[in-house]
Amino acid sequence: MTTIHRTEHTLVVDAPPRTLYDLVADTTRWPAIFGPSVHVHHLEHGERDERFEIWAQVNGEVVSWVSRRVLDPERLYIAFRQERSAPPFASMSGGWLFRALPGGRTEVVLRHRFAALDEDPATLERIHRALDRNSPQELAALARIAQLGTDVEEVVFSFTDTVPLTGTAAAAYAFVDRADLWAERLPHVSRARLTEDVPGIQTLEMDTVTADGSAHRTRSVRVCREPSWIAYKQLEMPRLLSGHSGLWTFTDGPDGPVAVSRHTVAIDPSAVEEVLGAGATLADARRYLREALGRNSLTTMTHAAAYAQEHGSAVR
Repeated sequence: MTTIHRTEHTLVVDAPPRTLYDLVADTTRWPAIFGPSVHVHHLEHGERDERFEIWAQVNGEVVSWVSRRVLDPERLYIAFRQERSAPPFASMSGGWLFRALPGGRTEVVLRHRFAALDEDPATLERIHRALDRNSPQELAALARIAQLGTDVEEVVFSFTDTVPLTGTAAAAYAFVDRADLWAERLPHVSRARLTEDVPGIQTLEMDTVTADGSAHRTRSVRVCREPSWIAYKQLEMPRLLSGHSGLWTFTDGPDGPVAVSRHTVAIDPSAVEEVLGAGATLADARRYLREALGRNSLTTMTHAAAYAQEHGSAVR
């Protein structure tokens, strides 16, 4: 007989239920907001239900699973169920509930129901350790964004840049995949160290220089799906950011092959004046990040396009 285990994590947040519901409902922002989340790839996306594959850090490892969610904006409830779970889970489901409290506050409740692959105490301890680490982190991240006192769009935003390719999309993918060679290939990268202990899961540590001469060290985890896309989440980032995720896509479309870079950024408001000077605003921070991050990714894509034109196939 299968044993079903249940956990519940709660947090009272000084923000209205709708604000918190909307943050959880929009999975495109998760990697930039939630520490454990690395990438969300939608398989189906409707108004009230969705199905996606998600990659997340669990007990120090990047694992993936496929989930289906049902969204109920009237009840402010989101139910989820994993269609394919990652070991040591045999199954997983649960829900997000947002209870209105006096004074404009909200109690956020995150519930999990799961079955383990076995009932070994070590297996169950591993599962509870993961849930007891990730769930409070996600609740705290919700509170941090929702309690800023400004519209979420002021601090969490996305943008894209597109570069047409004269070579193949697969060759451009190969250029971005081989980030261990970026210090030799890209002018804004002074050092790059890439590890890939699990095929398709990379860790990239990199030193870069922006146009104003500022040096930054970043560390990212990357999920690579050859030859179509590479997603990344920064684990260490410049002072101005509280979260940064991105996605490189490479497609052979009807109008020819293209490379697209998408950034999703969460600003740390407490760092705006420290980094950009007295009197700087969130709008200044958005412009600065759009220009700095966009310039670097455009430089990368331009070099990837030149590489694709020269090689014509995914030669590394």
